[in-house]
Amino acid sequence: MNRLGTRASIVIGIGLILVASAVVAAVALSDAAAKVVVDGATTPNPFAVKGRTNAYASLAADGQFAVLSWGASTTDGVTDIYAAASTDGGRTFAGATRVNQVAGDANLSGEQPPRVALVPRTGHHPTIIVVWTAKATAGTRLMSARSDDAAKSFAPPMLVPGSEAAGNRGWQSIAIGRDGGVVVVWLDHRELAKNGSGSASMQHAEHQHLASGQKPADGVARAQLSKLMFARLDRSDSSRQLTGGVCYCCKTAIATDAAGGVYTAWRHVYEGNVRDLAFTKSSDSGRTFAPPIRVSNDNWVLDGCPENGPALAVDDAKRIHVVWPTLVAGATATSEPTLALFYAMSLDGRQFTARQRIPAEGFPRHPQIALGPAGELLVAWDEQAKGTRHVAFARGTVDGKGAPRFARQPISDIARAEYPVLTRVGDGTLVAWTSGSIGQTVIRTQRIEP
Repeated sequence: MNRLGTRASIVIGIGLILVASAVVAAVALSDAAAKVVVDGATTPNPFAVKGRTNAYASLAADGQFAVLSWGASTTDGVTDIYAAASTDGGRTFAGATRVNQVAGDANLSGEQPPRVALVPRTGHHPTIIVVWTAKATAGTRLMSARSDDAAKSFAPPMLVPGSEAAGNRGWQSIAIGRDGGVVVVWLDHRELAKNGSGSASMQHAEHQHLASGQKPADGVARAQLSKLMFARLDRSDSSRQLTGGVCYCCKTAIATDAAGGVYTAWRHVYEGNVRDLAFTKSSDSGRTFAPPIRVSNDNWVLDGCPENGPALAVDDAKRIHVVWPTLVAGATATSEPTLALFYAMSLDGRQFTARQRIPAEGFPRHPQIALGPAGELLVAWDEQAKGTRHVAFARGTVDGKGAPRFARQPISDIARAEYPVLTRVGDGTLVAWTSGSIGQTVIRTQRIEP
């Protein structure tokens, strides 16, 4: 293992959370009912289910209509999913509703929040789709639920096709195809369950993919039992394996285009326990996928999972934009390795540009990307720097040579925070994140104007 690999656990073991800013609505919730209390812009308040830890936000928007979904957990570890809708670009939100009907069945983490997407409908608010990881007898499975009344109620949950199997699965991402169908990609450990490892093999941050007594060198072979799966919600026979050898605790990313393209990126385990980003594309709405390619030769060697997956967006010109963190050498020969945030683009899905560093401070993690107007790129992440933890946001504008230049824009708050998400909403950008002390966190949102 190289020097960067040996120091990786030190770097990724440093906790990260983000700084927040103003919120325009507060959520006062109970298990039986949910009501948003709008408190005005002068005294912003967070989204919080009373008596619970609130975390794991997800956002989606269509014009001025936006939906926020998140998880709320009791001290006993019982976790439920809530969603609230806004019709004014995220300035205020209507009452929140519990999404899952089986109380406490959600199984969430920072890299696997409940995912939300919107299906446009002519003359009506979009249909809301929420997909989450749920507890099961022999591990976990994926469930989906829909709302056609702006999150006032949700239909009974449905099983995501192909996700009912032994072992654990999750770290899913969802997107809307050109025909309005919902496509899902996730990480799956059913092969490990077949080998007797069972559901206990799912481990988190920096936690090695190694069974008891297994040598670290066996990590690459073990990773082959971790699969990347794909399915459509509307087709019971649509699930398929895209590849094996995935890094199991890093989130996936998926995007679509108007011509039937489906794009996905994930962290892969290459020879030598190298955990770099991989990518594949379908040109026929997910019926077939091209062989995976490597996004960048970062050569991050690690015998565990960094819990740091990619973010992905595809613009109207079908340019593919990827953002991800990786470990790099320190500024001097004697400095410690550090995490850095990078961007790359592809015109055809067969080759990506050389990675370009995004101006982050300290240790950046958990990036998200969205498309702004006129080809602008919007990126959010969390970072630890100068003794604090905060949210960072940057705009990327294309220069004369066609390459984006990223400029940081501050998001301010006095609380610690982590795991930001963002979406383009109306004429602005809506950002949400988990904020506050461990065990007492809430969800905050902020609109960033053009």
